[in-house]
Amino acid sequence: TNVVEPRLAVITPVDFDHEAFLGSSLDQIAGEKAGILKPGIDAVIAPQRPEASVVIENRAAELKLVPDFVMQNEPTNVRVHAHGSQFEFRGLSILCPLAGSHQVINAATAAAALKHLGISTAGIGQTVWPGRLETVTHYPEIILDGAHNPAGARALAAHIERFYSGRTIWLIYGAMRDKSVEEITEVLFPLATHVIATAPRFARALRPEALSEISSHPSIQVTEDLSHAIDAVRALALPTDVVFITGSLYLVGEARALLVK
Repeated sequence: TNVVEPRLAVITPVDFDHEAFLGSSLDQIAGEKAGILKPGIDAVIAPQRPEASVVIENRAAELKLVPDFVMQNEPTNVRVHAHGSQFEFRGLSILCPLAGSHQVINAATAAAALKHLGISTAGIGQTVWPGRLETVTHYPEIILDGAHNPAGARALAAHIERFYSGRTIWLIYGAMRDKSVEEITEVLFPLATHVIATAPRFARALRPEALSEISSHPSIQVTEDLSHAIDAVRALALPTDVVFITGSLYLVGEARALLVK
């Protein structure tokens, strides 16, 4: 991003990820993200946590920029359902087909960016994002979500609590060794009735046995790979149950190859 001259710079909500490269604190990560801001180039900034906001605003001031800050309360008449949302934003009616209430502010940020570029926002309503709260089968419902960092885990947890509480939830989880696994599993595992710990076929994958060792979940089992995990769910889950496959985008990619025809 630092070797091109953009027409527009957009910064979405900053959170923890890739700490080995970006830094171990939100202000450090925000400093890296703010590197895309360029003198004389318009910028759209999504709502940020205070630590990140200060860094981004200071960088914009250094560059004498007046960014377009999207406010958390700008989307109005928000209607969120299990598979998307609708809302009003700056005189526009936005249809967002991406599941998750967190996508409202992402879609609003995209709409602001499109207005700066003079492009219609209608395309937002046709957005497809494989592996992000993507329902791939029914009876039981199997949903793929690449929640590989704490922010993603919190978004997935909020979605489960809002739309799937009261149902039997299966969680197939596999992760990379360099991710914040303990923090993520503390958010997700308590929401699951049953957990199946597995691993993507990748050199950096965390052993399923290690996941089982750090978890105190009362119903956790270990499988050597995703194929065995899916077989276990198909053998035990009822048609009314819901299955989430998550933890790693590599795992989600394997799941799509197995389940999406």
